[in-house]
Amino acid sequence: MTDDATPLAFEHTPSRHRIRRAAVSVANAVTDGPSAVGVFVPSSGPVPRELGLDRAALTASGLEGKPGQTLTVPTSTGPMMVAVGVGDGAQVDAAELRNAAGAFARAAASHERLAVLLEEIASISAESAAQAVTEGVLLARYQFDILKSDSKAKPVRELTLIGADVEALNTGLERGVALAGATALARDLANTPHNYLTASRMAEIAGALGAELGFQVEVFDETQMAEMGIGGLLGVNAGSAEPPRLIKLSYSPTEAKGRLGMVGKGIMYDSGGLALKPGDAVHAAMKNDMSGAGAILAAVAALAETGARTAVTGYLMCTDSMPSSTAMAMGDVITIRGGTTIEVVNTDAEGRLVMADGLVLAREDGHDAIIDIATLTGACMRALGTEIAGVFGNNQGLVDQISAAGELTDEPVWQLPLYKGYRKQLDSPVADMKNLGYGEGGAITAALFLEEFVDDVPWAHIDMAGTALSTDGRPWHTPGCTGFGARLLVELATSFSAPADGGTR
Repeated sequence: MTDDATPLAFEHTPSRHRIRRAAVSVANAVTDGPSAVGVFVPSSGPVPRELGLDRAALTASGLEGKPGQTLTVPTSTGPMMVAVGVGDGAQVDAAELRNAAGAFARAAASHERLAVLLEEIASISAESAAQAVTEGVLLARYQFDILKSDSKAKPVRELTLIGADVEALNTGLERGVALAGATALARDLANTPHNYLTASRMAEIAGALGAELGFQVEVFDETQMAEMGIGGLLGVNAGSAEPPRLIKLSYSPTEAKGRLGMVGKGIMYDSGGLALKPGDAVHAAMKNDMSGAGAILAAVAALAETGARTAVTGYLMCTDSMPSSTAMAMGDVITIRGGTTIEVVNTDAEGRLVMADGLVLAREDGHDAIIDIATLTGACMRALGTEIAGVFGNNQGLVDQISAAGELTDEPVWQLPLYKGYRKQLDSPVADMKNLGYGEGGAITAALFLEEFVDDVPWAHIDMAGTALSTDGRPWHTPGCTGFGARLLVELATSFSAPADGGTR
């Protein structure tokens, strides 16, 4: 086990700690410290002189400046240089720079002391460029190795950004470190096996982070939840030997500009309950069914550091879903907080049940808007693939804010319709609603189910089922869980403005 290991029940955040411990700095020239330097090369125009090669030599070596191309250039003295293509230099954006930085970090995988040359880029500010590059480098070298007895991973121990506008670069660097740390924390939580990260341990981690970083944490056990009428979470937990936890996070800056509620699905492991999932790769990945709750915890942990002025309350609805003689059965009727009765026609549609209780709590607390985020439906993954999350909402202004945050962080969302014609699929002959529709459009009927619990409060639902696990789409992703949503939620809280209108039903 690595020397970064800490008691998993309390501070299972080794990757966040590594990022926080990395020595980061800004300089106006290449120094002797780094052992590898990344140099961005556009597809046309001048080549940075620090590389020591001209355009013809690069082309002859196979590097044309296309996005993602890399070429390692050994030197007889000084650090190794790595040329990284960025495409049209006049059009490069933060997402492309983040990808290029990730490609550099991978190309220099054996080096722990890195630098990146950031010459002026006309299409993006120095601050934004520094933030994107910092995120790309640090996240590309993420490794979940806390449970390995002999990890060979080489984390980034030093990162230097080199450019003329030192003040702007430093501001972007600091924000990039904070956001990379949030994503690393979300990845750690989602990657942790269920036997190490139960609902109770999730509560302990939240408490430790709250004490360290200055946000309030309240934890409610099953006895308290029974008194509160939290029937969805308790129903899903009924078959488990592990107790559930409702974890409430409160970030309260002085002179807050608005109030935002965030509800996260925290199914620590999803067996499907009595509707048992097949023993396949999808089932094996179900330790990550708490990725929504993990993203919220990671985001709240970064809000003070990023200077967010929005008051944020997070509701993490945490339990596993297990089959046993006491488990919730098909045909059972459970009661959500507030009195809505639900006929359970499929125990594997459990996430929306725990989310319903959280949405009622958030509505009662009087927020300007409510966001929920969950690995909710395979239907959304089939519709949008593994790099785009679905977003639904009853307030277009709020959905637009989420879309903008997703674009800035390269955690994209695509709006899907809350088509009311499908609502009848949720009608039940014995209760107020069923927990599953009977036709296609499962992502839509799931969103319509959740909408029932927010009344006219502005609300949006992010279905991140497809984006929770890594693909080869982005160089700063690594095998395993992506930590999707943590940076998006921080960006949203930073720029949030209360919707002028309420939600529409």
